[in-house]
This record gives sequence, structure tokens and C-alpha cells, in this order.
Amino acid sequence: MSVSPPGHPREVIGGRVGYHPGMSRKDPPEHRTDVGDRRVASLASQHPTLIDGSRSAEEPATDADRPAVFAGYALGELLGRGGMGEVLLAHDELIGREVAIKRMRDAEPDPEAEVRFLREAKIQARLQHPAIVPVHALGRDADGRPYFTMKRLAGVTLHELLGEPLQRLLRAFAEVCLAIEFAHEHGVIHRDIKPTNIMLGDFGEVYVLDWGVARVVDDGAANSSVRDIMAAEGETQVGAVMGTPGYMAPEQALGYAMTPAIDVYALGCVLFEILACEPLHPRGTGGAANAIAHPTESPASRRSDLGIPPELDAACVAALAEDPADRPSARALAHRIQHYLDGDRDLERRRELAAAQVVRAREALSSGDPARRADAVHAAGRALALDPESDEAADLVAAMIVEPPRVLPPALVTSLGDAERAASRVRARSATVAFAAVLPFLAIVPFVEVRSWPLLFGFFGAVLGMAVISWLSYRRGAPIVSISLFTTLVTTLFASRVAGPFMLTPVVISGMVLGLMAMPWLQARPWVVAGWIALAVAAPVGLEELGVFQRTWWFEGDSIRIHSAVLHSSNRTLETVGLLAAHVGFILVIGKFARATSRDRRAAERRLHIQAWHLRQLLPSKRPATPD
Repeated sequence: MSVSPPGHPREVIGGRVGYHPGMSRKDPPEHRTDVGDRRVASLASQHPTLIDGSRSAEEPATDADRPAVFAGYALGELLGRGGMGEVLLAHDELIGREVAIKRMRDAEPDPEAEVRFLREAKIQARLQHPAIVPVHALGRDADGRPYFTMKRLAGVTLHELLGEPLQRLLRAFAEVCLAIEFAHEHGVIHRDIKPTNIMLGDFGEVYVLDWGVARVVDDGAANSSVRDIMAAEGETQVGAVMGTPGYMAPEQALGYAMTPAIDVYALGCVLFEILACEPLHPRGTGGAANAIAHPTESPASRRSDLGIPPELDAACVAALAEDPADRPSARALAHRIQHYLDGDRDLERRRELAAAQVVRAREALSSGDPARRADAVHAAGRALALDPESDEAADLVAAMIVEPPRVLPPALVTSLGDAERAASRVRARSATVAFAAVLPFLAIVPFVEVRSWPLLFGFFGAVLGMAVISWLSYRRGAPIVSISLFTTLVTTLFASRVAGPFMLTPVVISGMVLGLMAMPWLQARPWVVAGWIALAVAAPVGLEELGVFQRTWWFEGDSIRIHSAVLHSSNRTLETVGLLAAHVGFILVIGKFARATSRDRRAAERRLHIQAWHLRQLLPSKRPATPD
């Protein structure tokens, strides 16, 4: 770790204390190895940046370390120092801007090191991309040491931002992928992509740092602008392994032929670290061995507690494929990340709109105006459609559907009225059929003696009247309650004359009550039906006691004698059959009506249950709380 010596405070850039990304506390220089050359190089010698105001405590800067002349530049602080180079802050006196100057440290540098230094400057200068730090000039100082000037940066590395909001990191990562694709199309492989070599500026800039171990390849790329660098200055010997263990592809760690796919694998390692908040492979030399033994792993399987989106997980696994041919290009990886971000931005917008609709729905409900309940339901439904995972919208929709309001909105009242009229028509049609079914009993009249034709025709006339009233109710779509109460009472009185108030009449009364209780108006006033029952049972007995009706029953010893005021027959068999047929017929009519009512109720309940089940499938299920 770099430490500022006394009297030289750290430089504060862009509101932050700067540091050299290659010499951070989390990624010390010893983690960067160049196996092929058997050397350890500090990232400070590779980075074309000025984001560190510190200097090495082991090698403090002195005036003797600085060149006597840098034409046109006023030198400032030493910002970083590595194995073969150092980075200085400078002021370009001609243009009036701050720049970074990177120069070789040794007065008589090793020729191979000088070649590498110049290659880095030329590669970086010719890769003109917004995410690659531009090089302004290349030259030699008064002592003959090569140097180059470049843009001074301000910001932090991606390594420092791991764990922050995913969208920001993914946007930066997609830009890095496109910068690497740009380099690949120009015949350059970076070979050392890692979070500390990716910098995010204060104003949204993204930079790929450290092109010091980049390799120039002649792959026939039409856009290659650095082919002459390789031809003029040579390349690293075959079999040389350069990079950072833990981010090297398996074939890179083994020293196989280098292809752009090694950069894609490194990008996959960076994406893994962004998603899982921990490195794919261990740091240090063990990282290379682990990459060879276990090159591929899903970040979602490593950190199932983070809820990593499956699209990102799949993109990461694809970039980490063991076979280089199976890895996507850097551009394809960028497109997959960008597609996710586009969908994610749309999702965020939909969530914002859903939240606004929930607020609108709650305001409509809290107003207390029944007419605004439709607005509340509409807004809550829109919220759920915009964000199907919104628990708040789901709870609101469910509450409005399951819990009826105290005061129904006018539109709902109208809708309920329409539904009730449809149900009334069904009941009235069934009642019409039931009353009409009594009329065939006229067929037994020729076989019996009629004692009172007026009473007989009165009974069948009352039944026919009930059938007509039921038919009118069917046409009208609503029962005629008052007339129905009166005609049913008259029908029971005539029925009591056929076999007395305690024979057959209770069956008729039961059928009448079943029909009356199907009327919504009487359902809301059960006391009216109770009064009707009491009157229907007691009226025939009272009228007989008063002498208005002929007596049809009396006690005789321990027996009850029943006398019909309408029919008489000397044929006991016929009387028995007729009495049984009357009871069975009336009970069958009642049963048919009860069956129709029960069937309609069951069908309504099933429809309601089916609708509720489908509603539950539409609503998001409660997600279990994540354990601490």
C-alpha cells in the first residue's frame, strides 16, 4: 500500500482521496505476476492515470529522480511508481491543462523494457475509443528516457464500487465490453482485465486501464491499426504467460495461443464479481490453478441469496465457458447486458407508474364517494398490470374484490339489478312450470263425486292464477310480491277445503314458502314470510271455527276425522290412490323447484370459486422473507 510521506498530503481529486488502482489495499502489487518474464511489475508502471496523490514510502521522490528538462511541461507530484516506470503530474504550459506524464525510471533502461514501454504508448495512442485513455504525445526527456503524456483522470476503480447499485456497474461493464471489442477489431488483446483496471469517472466516464501487457496479433482484422507495431517491435515470446491470476482464462494460464477469447473470459470473471460480490477464483497464484481446474461457475448458484437475474447469470456463464470457441464476443456480451438494462429500465418505469396508480386508487377509496370506487378498481388493476409483482397493488385489488363496500356505487347497483332480474326470470319460469304441473290433477275429477264445484274450480283457478302470475313475473324480470302473497294465501285456503287444513295443505304451504323465500324483497323481510305462514296455517282453522267454512276436521274420541268439502268417493282404493298421488305430485313439484334453486346456487358458488381461483393466480404470491 502506498503511504504519503510527511509533508506531502494525498491529492484530493473530484472530491475523493485518490489512490493508484494497481496498489490498492484490496489488490496489492504482488497479486500481479508476469509468469513468462518471471518478473513482478507494479500496476503503477502500467496505468496511464493520475488518480493517486501518494508515493511509495520505500522509494520517496527526490529532485534527482526528475528530469532536468521536460519541454513545455511544469512538473508536479509523483503519483505512482512501478517496476520500470513512474507517473508524474504535470501542467501543459502551451495548452494550459493538467496531464499525466509516464516515463521510464532508469536512466539507461533495458532495451526490452524500453520496447515494451513504447509499445504500450503506441497501442494506447492508436486505440482511439472513449473508454481508452488518450495519449497526447510521445518523446524523450533531457536524459534520453522515453516518456508519453496522456489525459489525467479523476474517479474510482470498479473494484471500489463492488456492492453498489447493480445498474450503474452493469452500464459501466457494457461500455468496457465495447471498448475491448474495439481493441479486438484492431488486433489488440488486453490480457489483464480486472476490476482494478476499470475506472469510473466522476461524470459517467468509463476507462479501461493498463495496456502494458497487451498483445498485438495479426488476425487479418480489416480495422487493425497497430499491425506495424508488432512488425516493427516484435511480440512476447510464444508460451509467455502474462496477466493476473484469478482473472486469466484457462488457456492463458497454461500458455496456449492467445486469442480475444481470453479477454472475454476475464470479462466474465469481472461480471461474476459484480453479480456475486466476490471473486470467481481466489487471488494470488492459486487463482490460475483454480481457473484450470474449475473454469466455469454460475454466480446465481454461488450466491443464491442475492436473487441474481437469470439473464445476467446466463450471460456470465457463457463468458466463462471452458472452450474458447463457446464464449461470445465482447460485443455480444455487451449487447446481452444492454438488453437486460433496457428491460430493467422499463421495469423501473413500470414500477413507478404502478406506484402512482396505487396512490390514485387509495385516494379514490378514501374519498368515501361510492361513485369513485370504479376509479379505484381501475387504478388498482392498472397498477397490477404494470407491476404484477406489486404486493401493495395485489392486496388492494383483493381487498376491493373480497370486501364489499358499505355503500355500493350506482353503476354496481345497476349491474346487480340486471343480474337479479336475470335470476328472477329463471325462478319465475320454474315456478310457472311447477304450478302448471298441478293442473293435470283435474283428470281424477270424472272418477270422484264432486260435492262443491265452486270450491273445486276455485282451487284449480287459484293454481292457474299462480301460474299466470309467475309467467308475468318472468316477462317482467321481477316478482310481483304483493299479488304473489295474496294469491298464494288464497290457494292454500282452497287447498284446505280439499282434504282439510292438516292433510295435503301443509305440503302446499311448504311449496308456497319455498317460492316466496326466493324473492329478494321477502328475503330481506323474513318477518313478512313468518306472518304469512302463521296466517296460511291458522286461517282455515279459524274460518271453520267461525262457521265461514264448512268444518273439515274434528276430534272423535282418540281419533281425528278429516272430511273433504270438495270431493267424495265410495271407492276406498280410488281415494287412497288419489290421496297418495296428490301428496307425491305436490312433493315432486316442490322437490323440482328446490332442486332448481339448489342447482342455481351451487352453479353460482362454483363460478365464484373458479373466478376467485383464477384471481389468485393473477395476483402475486407472497414471497417468503429472506432470513437474516
